[in-house]
Amino acid sequence: MAPPVEHEDSCEQEEAAEEPKTAKIRDTPEDIKLEAIANTIAFHPSQDILAAGDIDGDIYLFSYSCAEGANKELWSSGHHLKSCRKVLFSGDGQKLFSVSKDKAVHIMDVEAGKLLTRIPKAHKAPINALLLVDENIFATGDDEGMLKVWDVRRGTSFMDLKQHEDFISDITIDQDKRTLLTSSGDGTMGVFNIRRRRFELLSEFQNGDLNSVCIMKRGRKVVCGSGEGKIYIFNWNGFGATSDRFAVQAESVDCIVPITDSILCAASTDGVIRAVSVLPNRVLGSVGQHAGESIEEIARSRDTRFLASCAHDQLVKFWDISSLPDTRVSDYRRRKKKDRRLKALSNKAFDTGQDFFAGLLDSTEENRNKEDEEEEEEDSDSGSD
Repeated sequence: MAPPVEHEDSCEQEEAAEEPKTAKIRDTPEDIKLEAIANTIAFHPSQDILAAGDIDGDIYLFSYSCAEGANKELWSSGHHLKSCRKVLFSGDGQKLFSVSKDKAVHIMDVEAGKLLTRIPKAHKAPINALLLVDENIFATGDDEGMLKVWDVRRGTSFMDLKQHEDFISDITIDQDKRTLLTSSGDGTMGVFNIRRRRFELLSEFQNGDLNSVCIMKRGRKVVCGSGEGKIYIFNWNGFGATSDRFAVQAESVDCIVPITDSILCAASTDGVIRAVSVLPNRVLGSVGQHAGESIEEIARSRDTRFLASCAHDQLVKFWDISSLPDTRVSDYRRRKKKDRRLKALSNKAFDTGQDFFAGLLDSTEENRNKEDEEEEEEDSDSGSD
């Protein structure tokens, strides 16, 4: 049989038709679909990379981009035997730390995806919380309230203290790397001095679990999210009792992430991510949502452009929060309205029409409706209990 005749014109036309189209640029990266529910996510400190740990114990590393179809899985690891509870990148981004229900601590090489260090039986109970203090020191908290502080160079803990009666949900530390704070399911916040390697005190008991803790207002305030949907505020060096509290109209406040010194994002079991102002205390609106699905964790990108969230729908979603740092909040409050639905703060958030922008500074609107406004005389600047 004679060889087929080459038609140069038709080949040239086909090649022209097959030229790749320019990728569509989105406001945020596309959702990442996982094979199981993710408990934890973390952004890389210097690259467009995100890590996720799921309930099967698997860890995934993704590169993300606003170009359509550009998200890519870089590697996955199944070294944990049970659910991965927390992942965090080291400050230089070269290592990925993880803790698990299997009671182990793992340290992975980010570039190669290989396990560098494994500390089996790091705790007697499943590990729930993780904090990286510096390049050599990290802290872990377990389901029975045990706090341990570790030295990577020795591979052992140098501080083991059990002050909580229930799980440690979150850990943070001050800028001086001296005072370490824990939130717990027993309703208290713990205060520890890691330089002197000692326990300082527990706060008074709050109603419901304390699920998260962070430091705001240039180190002058400590904020905790609770299982009853309230934000609790402590003065620095006034850790024994709260200085303020307010409800955020959520089923719970499970995870909080500071965006600025005065604004945080809070995730809830109702599937909504709220932007919240602290002193003055306001719910500013909805950043995004996993409709009807409990959110496990939220994380902020290095440039504060994106917030990522993971939930029971097995999705990692990205939200545009680039405008939040420029938000100004007025000390004045409008008269409360019956409509309690949230106002959307991003293009992808559901706009359910709630007028929570009453606290936002808009001089034109304020002047036009000045007669309708009333100032709430509250020394604490708090919202309703």
